[in-house]
Order: sequence, then C-alpha cells, then structure tokens
Amino acid sequence: MLIRPAEPEDALSVARVHVRAWQVGYRHLLPAEYLTQLRAEERAQRYNFATQDVRRPMTIVAMEDDAICGFATTAPSRDSDIPDHGELCALYVDPDRWGRGIGAALIAAARRRLAELGYQHAMLWLLAGNQRGERFYRADNWTPDGLVRTDRIWGIAVDEIRYQRLLRA
Repeated sequence: MLIRPAEPEDALSVARVHVRAWQVGYRHLLPAEYLTQLRAEERAQRYNFATQDVRRPMTIVAMEDDAICGFATTAPSRDSDIPDHGELCALYVDPDRWGRGIGAALIAAARRRLAELGYQHAMLWLLAGNQRGERFYRADNWTPDGLVRTDRIWGIAVDEIRYQRLLRA
C-alpha cells in the first residue's frame, strides 16, 4: 500500500470512494433515496487538491494495485471553542477493502500530518449511530468529548458527536 498526498487528477477516484463508503456505511443511518442519488462526478467538483496552504484541508490517499482505495482529509479545527486542535475532516475506505488495515494506515498518517503541523490535539465529528466508525476511532484512542450537533452535509441534516484525542504523549 502506498500513502501519498492527493493530486488534482485524483478527484474523481477519491469521490468514488467517498460516495461508495457513504452508500454502504450509512445505509442504515441515512435515507436510501438520498444515498442512491449521490454522484461521484458531482462530489469530485468540490475537491481542491492543488492547494499547499496549511490552513486549508489537505487530503492523503491510500493506493493498492495502482488504484485509490481510501483517503483522509485533515485541516485546522473549524470549531471556535478549540482553535488549537487539528481536525480529521474525513476518512473513508472503499467498502470492498474494509478490514484490511487501510483505515488504520490512513489515520496514522493523518495524525502524523497534524502533529507535524504543531498540533498536540485533534478532533473529528462522527455521524451519530455509526457503530463501525465508533469502534474504529475508539480503538485509535479517540473519545467523545460530550458535544453533539446537528449539521448539514451534502444537503442533508445529520446528528454528529465530537471526538478528540491527544496526538503527542
């Protein structure tokens, strides 16, 4: 497996992973009619993999057999109460490759990136009811901090739980 920064030409492949992961991973959490209408071509137009600005989101991709099979996006925290934290904005793996260590490799690389940027703590938002995600993050020492919100993601309202973790011992 190779992990590298995303490049502009990766947008459609990353979007395909993103959409498939939502369609499979959230099928019991979000309406089926909503999930079936998601299109990778539309999602790909929202990515900006060309920026080098450390204040903007940065995406890394995992590749196997010359194909993108997962990605993670990090950025400075968007939450005003913890501006000194880094944020794991997204982490998705193609469902056909779940359970193979790709997510673990991506999250380790994302944590390293945030630590290299000087962050000592990180946070993420997890879709409420996402038991698979909760097990994954708890195994990586993320814990809920008690904050819950309703947000709009891809045009749909979702409830999310905030998790945090220490990046450096």
